[in-house]
Amino acid sequence: MRNSEHRITPDQLRSRWWFDNPEHPGTTALCIERYMNYGITLEELTSGRPIIGICQSGSDLTPCNRHHIELVKRVKEGIRAAGGVPFEFPLHPIHENARRPTAALDRNLAYLGLVEVLHGYPLDGVVLTTGCDKTTPASLMAAATVNIPAIVLSGGPMLNGWHGNERVGSGTVVWEMRKRLAAGDIDYAEFLSRITDSAPSVGHCNTMGTASTMNSMAEALGMSLPGSAMIPAPYKERAMVAYDTGTRIVDMVWEDLRPSDILTRNAFENAICVCSAIGGSSNAPIHINAIARHTGVALTNDDWQSVGHDIPLLANIMPAGAYLGEEFYRAGGVPAILHELLAAGRLHGESLTVNGRTLAANILGRETRDPEVIRRYDNPLVDRAGFLNLKGNLFDSALMKTSVISAGFRQRFLSDPDDPNAFEGPVAVFDGSEDYHARIDDPRLDIDDRTILVMRGAGPIGHPGGAEVVNMQPPEALIRRGIEALPCIGDGRQSGTSGSPSILNASPEAAAGGGLSLLEDGDRLRVDLDRGEVMLLVDDAELVARRGRLEQQGGYRYPAHQTPWQEIQRTLVEPLDQGMTLKGATEYQDVARQSPPRDNH
Repeated sequence: MRNSEHRITPDQLRSRWWFDNPEHPGTTALCIERYMNYGITLEELTSGRPIIGICQSGSDLTPCNRHHIELVKRVKEGIRAAGGVPFEFPLHPIHENARRPTAALDRNLAYLGLVEVLHGYPLDGVVLTTGCDKTTPASLMAAATVNIPAIVLSGGPMLNGWHGNERVGSGTVVWEMRKRLAAGDIDYAEFLSRITDSAPSVGHCNTMGTASTMNSMAEALGMSLPGSAMIPAPYKERAMVAYDTGTRIVDMVWEDLRPSDILTRNAFENAICVCSAIGGSSNAPIHINAIARHTGVALTNDDWQSVGHDIPLLANIMPAGAYLGEEFYRAGGVPAILHELLAAGRLHGESLTVNGRTLAANILGRETRDPEVIRRYDNPLVDRAGFLNLKGNLFDSALMKTSVISAGFRQRFLSDPDDPNAFEGPVAVFDGSEDYHARIDDPRLDIDDRTILVMRGAGPIGHPGGAEVVNMQPPEALIRRGIEALPCIGDGRQSGTSGSPSILNASPEAAAGGGLSLLEDGDRLRVDLDRGEVMLLVDDAELVARRGRLEQQGGYRYPAHQTPWQEIQRTLVEPLDQGMTLKGATEYQDVARQSPPRDNH
């Protein structure tokens, strides 16, 4: 437990530099008079009450978070009830589905903007409203950098989707219906209709996609109130926890409880274990590594394998399982997962959380209420469900999510008794998603049931931003024959709602000179999960010759910049295995205390 006697005094509030600074009366007057023009009183600003920011991620452009527009009303009531003054401000919109060329571009842009707001404005603490995939990591990256008291409020998943009596999971249904459309089982109108079944209410994905994963990660890290991550968006408990979040952030300011007190190495190891146990998104390592780097904690993809690979899959929720967000919440949600892992000795129970208590204290008595939805540790869906960090002569790091290796995929590719957990095959190489869509059904590619599909030019530089395009479906001709999945490898990402066991996030990417840039159609690859290797079966001399030819052509070609930010990001972005952070940005830590903003007058 944190020492409850450690409390700051009103004169130590950060906002006093702006609103009650007799040494600079002119600057103080300029700040105060303009904030009063819409009705805030002088007494509110000068009486030593904490000023609490509410980072509003909801907007019409971000439908998964839009209900935060109403939800923050309860946050404000909680802040006022606890003696604080709320200031709401916007986060740069980030919506995974609609943003082109990819919402991953916006994560770092939103991070930069939020750092400037938290550093340069009179805020003593902040409530981070999150939901859609990148809003959570962008907010936590900024909170870690500035290091003022901060707490995460998830918007929660949608209600379950249904088609008759069949559960329909958001995102996951898209990948399934895509195959049905290609096979000719449904037409375009039915395709669209079936997809809309998955979104019956406000909220983010009701599957364990990146949104649910990252908000669960926020809770596992200790940055949101216990049990809050997976409350469905329309449930009354969501508004209740919004109020509690508002009251709690005021106390956090007085206790001077900051992200640096919570986001420790042990907290990140806890998050890795939880991610494996819930069948979390393949995007989680990118974002968690980024948050860790901004906190000053060294975390790599090797850690994801060494800490998390042998953790069993406990959450029976799509895409790795059968159920959806409502059942997961009713079965106990993230606290029930934590309870199972802690009882098995797999967590650091002493880790501190935003309510000032330890993780172990928070989950006392929170065991699963439905062992079919949240399995017991000794009765999992999958025994070893974490990520493998694969390496070889094509890349230094690429992740494979093992919890979604289906029985059919394992039988076809990983069950040779003379070569277990390994396979070989020729490659068909695509340069970006446009090339894939244009050529996947071209018979001249001669794609068969042993072909490995490769997507390159889809990383942070090449796309730009790192697109969710690696989970490629086979040609329609193969789908009609019942072959619905082929091995996929790429330097981009895939949706966390996808059940494909693709080899993803290959670093360095082709656009940065990575080995995928040297691949040619028909090359043979060997994938060996036991050895943790992906090897191009071409001799070294041929690889040297290919690289020489590529350099003579000016290197791997990728599309030109379309906007100023695309050029800036491409110039500064680091590879996916390093969190896709910006060069130099991770050197800035605890900036609120280390570098207070200079006077503006």
